[in-house]
Amino acid sequence: MANLTKWWSTAVFAVLASVCAPAFADGAGQVVHLSGTLSAQRPDGAIRILGRGSEINVGDTLTTQADSYGQLGFSDGSTMTMRPNTRMKVETYQYDKEKPNEDNAFFRLLKGGMRTATGLIGKRGNMNAYKIGTQVATIGIRGSTGDTLDCTDGCAGVTSTSGKMERGVYHATYTGSYVLQNDTGEIVIGETRFGFVRDARSMPVLLSGDPGLNLEELPFAILRQDAGGRCDVR
Repeated sequence: MANLTKWWSTAVFAVLASVCAPAFADGAGQVVHLSGTLSAQRPDGAIRILGRGSEINVGDTLTTQADSYGQLGFSDGSTMTMRPNTRMKVETYQYDKEKPNEDNAFFRLLKGGMRTATGLIGKRGNMNAYKIGTQVATIGIRGSTGDTLDCTDGCAGVTSTSGKMERGVYHATYTGSYVLQNDTGEIVIGETRFGFVRDARSMPVLLSGDPGLNLEELPFAILRQDAGGRCDVR
């Protein structure tokens, strides 16, 4: 019962996060909350330190430092919470509310972990439009919320226990479903299930339960959204 309660509290956080879409300028999204240090490297190599409200653009490689969490909101209403010691690149992001068939979002998780709550991309038009890439597999999303960790090169400091985990890619689904796939095959990870793939030559597998990742560790939760679409995050 305790584990079920923990799962539901995590799922509630993710669902609340998915409805909080900040106001946007011309970028794909922006930082809606930050605890610690988050930086962005542009395609030309320039690096900038981000704060709450900073714009996120296609081509940015985002990095969190130790003990740092960055929550991003995107124009389709999706959110992403980057965990400590994490690096993620916004490879592709295209959203036009008038052109659902042109939706496209691809985020490359280079190391570490992040929690995702999908918005309109992947729920309208092309159902395969929202994907996460890792070093050894690709994850397709079906209107879902979940956590993905790329521990291929180790995951020390991403959660309090992740440094002890077997190397590979882990995924936990809270709502909806995710598809974990590589050249050897694919699996569907349904609600409250865990998936794992060791390397690019290994078949993705479902785990019997939580391998001990401590994914409930997050320093804030979204409480409400104001009339302008901005979130009160604590």
